[in-house]
Parts: sequence; C-alpha cells; structure tokens
Amino acid sequence: MNVKVIIIRTAGTNCNEETAFAFSRLGAHVDQVHINALISGAQKLGDYHILVLPGGFSYGDDLGSGRILANELRLKLGEDLQQFIRKGKLILGICNGFQVLAKAGILPGLGWSSYRTLTDVRSIGQESTLFYNDSAKFEDRWVHLKVEGRCVWTRGMSPQIYLPVAHGEGKFIPRDKKVLDTLLNNKQIALRYCTPDGGKPSYPDNPNGSIEDIAGISDTTGRVLGLMPHPERHFLFEQHPFWTRLKYQSVIPKSTFVIPANVVLTDTHSCSAGIQNQIFGDGAKIFENGINYVKENL
Repeated sequence: MNVKVIIIRTAGTNCNEETAFAFSRLGAHVDQVHINALISGAQKLGDYHILVLPGGFSYGDDLGSGRILANELRLKLGEDLQQFIRKGKLILGICNGFQVLAKAGILPGLGWSSYRTLTDVRSIGQESTLFYNDSAKFEDRWVHLKVEGRCVWTRGMSPQIYLPVAHGEGKFIPRDKKVLDTLLNNKQIALRYCTPDGGKPSYPDNPNGSIEDIAGISDTTGRVLGLMPHPERHFLFEQHPFWTRLKYQSVIPKSTFVIPANVVLTDTHSCSAGIQNQIFGDGAKIFENGINYVKENL
C-alpha cells in the first residue's frame, strides 16, 4: 500500500523538509502542500491518509502561536477536515502544529465521543492552549520524556525517550480542571516531561511549566497526536547530541529500513560503538507507527 502523507505549510513554516524526510525515508509518499492550494481546491485533503502540521512560526505567530492557521483550518477547510477525521485517518501536529490543533479545537477533542458523531468542525470550542513559557524566553534544549497513554503514534516506544524542544509558547494549559481530569481518565496524555531518571521535573527538565508536565496529548481515539518536542530532529541516531558516546539500539527493526538507491551503507556506520546500520533515533518510531497504522487499518 502506498501511504500518502500531506504536510501543510504556510508563511513561517520551517520544519516541513525534515518532517517530509522522516516519512519518505520510511517509505511513505509525501506532498508538501501550501494551505492556499487546499483552500482553492487545487489539492484535496481527502486524497491522503495522514495530515501533518509541522513546526515553525506560522504567520509569524501573530495573534498568538498557531492562531491564524488554526482559524484557516477550522473556518475554511472545516468540511474537508470533518470528512478526513470521520474516515479515521491520522493527524500529527509537531510544535507549532500542536498549537494549531489545540487552538482549532481538534485537540484534545473532548467535544465529541467519536469521530462518527462529529457534526461540524467549525463549531468546536477550544479546550486547551499552549501559552508563553514560564521562563519568559525561547527554550531550545533536549528533554527527557515519559511515554504513556494509548496513542496510535506512540505504540511500542521505549518508556522514556529523548527529544529536542524549540519554542517560546509551549506551556500546556487545559481550559479547566474538568478537561484535565478527562485527559487523565481517558489516558490522552501521550508524553510528559521528566528528569533523566524518570522523576518529577522542574525547570529546565520541564522547559515551559506545562500543567502536569504535559508535552503531548492525543484525541479520544488516539489517532490525532500533538506534541511540543520535535521527533523529526531525532529521527536519525546521529542527531542525538551525545551519539558518539552511546551504544546504539535501533528503535525500528532492520527489516523496515528503506534505503534509497543512491545511498550505500557500509558494514559499520560511523559510530564509536561499531554497530551495523546505525540509523534511527528515538523520534523515528512515531513516523513508523503512523505509516504502519495506515497499512493495517485504512
């Protein structure tokens, strides 16, 4: 099956290339499509299996991070997005993409019990937001994360992973205690910041002050994921800041490797540990999970 991924870009999007590389490296067909092409009808959202909103600073974060693109999705592409969600397809929002999904009301998506009962995307209210970091500055660092919940995108991942963050508005805040309690009870919290040994973090291990140390959440079905950390920036093992000092452990079975025809791997990749075919980092499993879900279910 040819898994088709659409990565939406607009003014200020700047992580689309790395995200496209991750999906295509694992065998998916990827199109990077400007939001205006969808609005005009030149491109159709329904032609794809996975919708991705990558990181960046869409529209310069004017009116708040992700707000303008969120309104475009909800108000101009509401019907198309409704059909996409109803068919059980997948959505991934990374950093600015998470901010967009939250401000469009798509995450955490408590306004409906299942996609089959969703009537109008444009009427969804906002149940959470990503606000200014408590440090009052842009946070660009690597963080430890606990993996939990029941999200399609995080299945089979290590209990704790290491990914970079880069944001000025990453503090997750639910609308109220009811929303937070529902997230906890539904196991919609997919990722939490933690200390290197897995403990309760303070700054800078929690880089933004997120409530309950939340770094990523899913919708009620687990098919829509939003996260502030960047999995595409730890897609390759060598992107780890300490990769030369680490023993490599693949997060993806060798049988799933997709090696482009113009790439030749030597018996040992350029790592001090000398392990064969050292390719993928902690973030790669997220992309593989999305591709495999489509192959198995759509």
